[in-house]
Amino acid sequence: MSERATRRSSELSKNPAKVFAEAEGHPVTVTRRDGEDLVLMSQREADGRERMLEFAAQLIGVAVDGDGPLADRMAKAFPWMLALSAADRSRCAQDLVDAARASFSTEQPHRVLSELTSWKETATAIAAGLGQSDHEWLDDADDTLVERP
Repeated sequence: MSERATRRSSELSKNPAKVFAEAEGHPVTVTRRDGEDLVLMSQREADGRERMLEFAAQLIGVAVDGDGPLADRMAKAFPWMLALSAADRSRCAQDLVDAARASFSTEQPHRVLSELTSWKETATAIAAGLGQSDHEWLDDADDTLVERP
């Protein structure tokens, strides 16, 4: 589990810029004598945690919804996976599960979110037809000069 910095509410009152700067890097627990402790974090951190929880809910749905290979069940929850080959869908499904387990156990949402984004962007590129045509590469030994416009 990630460790969270703890600051007293009096520290926040006396030196808010310092506590705010710290909260931009990681969540900070603000303790209070007159109420429940609060957590101060960046919007980016809060959004990442929210997205990770949304993904977790989808993944739980995949785990309990029906039979069949994991990749097929995940493609129902994430239709963009259908743009991938069957082998890539299987690899994508396993990569996402592995990244999710790492993110959940370390409380680091960026791990699973970057994996999810990477695979989705790959599927989007494939669906757009990228990678399906042969490219003509320039030979390094070719001395042909190309004029600048």
